[in-house]
Amino acid sequence: MEDLQKRFNDLVQKLNPEGKSVRIRELEEACMDANFWKGHLTAGKKMKELSTLQKELQDVEKVQSLINEQKLEEAESALSELEALAFLGGDYDSGNAILSIHSGQGGVEAMDWAEMLLRMYTRFFERKGWQFEVFDQTFGEEAGIKSVTVSVDGEYAYGLLKGEAGVHRLVRQSPFNADKLRQTSFALVEVLPFIEQETDVAIKEDDLDWEFYRASSHGGQNVQKVSSAVRLKHKPTGIVVTAQSERYQGQNREYALKILRAKLWAKQEDQRKKQEAQLKGGYKTPGWGNQIRSYVLHPYHMVKDLRSSFETSNTDAVLDGDLDGFIESELKM
Repeated sequence: MEDLQKRFNDLVQKLNPEGKSVRIRELEEACMDANFWKGHLTAGKKMKELSTLQKELQDVEKVQSLINEQKLEEAESALSELEALAFLGGDYDSGNAILSIHSGQGGVEAMDWAEMLLRMYTRFFERKGWQFEVFDQTFGEEAGIKSVTVSVDGEYAYGLLKGEAGVHRLVRQSPFNADKLRQTSFALVEVLPFIEQETDVAIKEDDLDWEFYRASSHGGQNVQKVSSAVRLKHKPTGIVVTAQSERYQGQNREYALKILRAKLWAKQEDQRKKQEAQLKGGYKTPGWGNQIRSYVLHPYHMVKDLRSSFETSNTDAVLDGDLDGFIESELKM
């Protein structure tokens, strides 16, 4: 009880609820202005900020109430979630995210593993009450998926998901051969912020190379007879993105630009971190070399994060979207 109250008091100091209350009043007053809704993008951003701040203060009150009522188990769970949010202070942490999964070494096994990860994350989104939509998906010839890109709409989606970026390794008995041999597969997860302001990352139209083609489904069957799918190349960097989830070319163009904007931001951030780390004496490039988590289903059951050392033997729960323990432990490192 005393420990919980102390943790709560320390958290309140970090969260500064008084300052947030002042900001809430400022936003509420702005909403009353007759010209507020003329700038739809700015208004929407401020309304989202208001909603996030109000929920945060409600959660703070909820934890104190649970402690007062001696509901210590519920208080512990709610407090842990709030403590995780206290570590999210980045420019885009409170916003939406773009999550991509790419199958790696392991052939059809890896494609099946990529599809398992997609299910794991979508179940996690559902647990959080977040909305999500597939931007682009390439199916495997035999099973699974080669790659998939999903937009995630939810409070602190980017901040909570960004630590999931890296290589995820699966060890299991193969369901794709008669001998059921032990098989190791890899998949890469990328997480980018959903950048809505074009001014944050400038993109010149002359730097873009557009290509349009027919979207296709699993098995290569045409979804439609018009060229609605989009492939976009950014000529200065060589970055290529695709979008084919929508029936209309205009919507897929918009999706492709949003993904490109996020990738360009990530590239800038990567360069900035590299320069900072070189001054400090060390740097690790994000990508295939960075294995962050191991999922073992045979000969025993264990999921272990290789950064925080957080682990659990309940592999079924993890693969069904129970990721809170892993995310919270990574944020608190």
